[in-house]
Parts: sequence; C-alpha cells; structure tokens
Amino acid sequence: MLKRRLDDAIPFQWHHHPEFELTLTLNSQGQRFIGDHVGSYGDADLVLVGPNLPHTWASRKKLDHTEPHIALVFWFRKEWIEGLIAGSVELQPVKDLMNRSLGGLAFARETGLALAPDFRAMFDLPPVQRLLALFSILDRLAEDSSAHPLSHAVPQEVEGGRSRLDRILAHLHQHYVGPTSMPELAEIAALSVSGLHRMFVKHTQVSITDYVAGLRIGDACSRLSSTNEPIGFIAEAVGYPSLANFNRQFKA
Repeated sequence: MLKRRLDDAIPFQWHHHPEFELTLTLNSQGQRFIGDHVGSYGDADLVLVGPNLPHTWASRKKLDHTEPHIALVFWFRKEWIEGLIAGSVELQPVKDLMNRSLGGLAFARETGLALAPDFRAMFDLPPVQRLLALFSILDRLAEDSSAHPLSHAVPQEVEGGRSRLDRILAHLHQHYVGPTSMPELAEIAALSVSGLHRMFVKHTQVSITDYVAGLRIGDACSRLSSTNEPIGFIAEAVGYPSLANFNRQFKA
C-alpha cells in the first residue's frame, strides 16, 4: 500500500513489477502510459494493472492548486490472489477480473469517485479488515460493465530478465515524438538491429514502428479530448510534421 502526495507533479517513472497494481489517482490530470497504451486521465482515475506490465502516470496539472496530486496504490501478488480465490465459485468474477487486467483495465470515473472513500479508509484499517475491504472493492470492480482494456500488448516472459526490453520501452516512451533511430535503439539494447527487431516483436507482438505510431496516436487522442489545441499543432507535437501523414496514420 502506498499513499503518494505530490505537490509539484506526478513524474514519468516507467517501471513494472510482478504484482497486480490497483491505483486511484485524485486531484490530477495528465497522461497515463500502460504497455502500448497512451491516454489522458483526470480526477478519480482508477486502473488495475497486471503483473510485469510496464506503466507510469505523468501529470500536467492539479485540479485544486491548493492540494497535492494524490495516488492511492495497492499491490498484491498473482499467487496470493489466486490462492485465495481457488475453488471458490463465489469469487469467480474476481478471477475473471484479474485475467481481464493483464493488459491494464480502466474503470469509469463514477466508479473511482464512488470507491474513493473506501480507498482512503483502507489505510487506517487493521490487516484482516483491510483484506476484506480489498476483496469488497475487487468484487465491485468485477461488476463494472464500463471497464475497458488499455494495452494490446500483454507482457511475455523475457529470458534473462526484462532490463533490456525495459530500456528500449523507456526510451521509446520518452522520445517517441522525435525520429526513431534503429541503430541507437540497438546500441541501447546491446543487440544487432536485426536482433533488436526479433526481440521486440517476440515480446510485444508488434514492430517498433507500429509501437511508436501507437504512442503518437494515443498522445494525439489524449490532446484532442482534453485540450483545444488545433489539429495541425497536435500533429506536430506528437511527431508528425506533415498533417497529411498524421491523417493517414490517424485513420489507419
């Protein structure tokens, strides 16, 4: 469990871990990056992230400037949750929820607002009551028919650890607006260019070019839905100096 109160900003911190993560973000607006998903988030953003799925949030502004950005975060291991729900027909919806969240799952803002008091209260509960409260929240999330998946790429096992792939993903997420240099990426990964392509496709199911295009279009969609910036400005801001090229990618 973690209660983050950040006065300045929620920084871009691309990372992953073996646990499921349930995060409620309050008093904040910005972008979230989960796997190959890029999207905007606002107050009461509630997301369930699957194990080993790279993710981060990056804020743009606070809603109430007198209060901090707040992130209420709960982690639980796959083996732990599976052990608790094994053989229980009543908890089958929670098991289904876990399976649906492997690529990230976002819930309706109304759900986040409704559950915010429960999230806050959990930090003051003793361990047994906290466990019961968590299962109550997961049960309610399993009933949220408006929940939608985020990332198309579900993490795969990576021989020898994930550090090589993580370095590439972190670089792409921080530099997708500029040109993509395959030799530079290969150097970061300590692979040949052909080896880089094979490794990336094997573990993300998409090419580097398609992955970058997805990041750019996701950023564009976020800006179109949350700002009044003109399309030409947005196209250039996400890495498409040519509006015609942007339109082709956007319609693809």
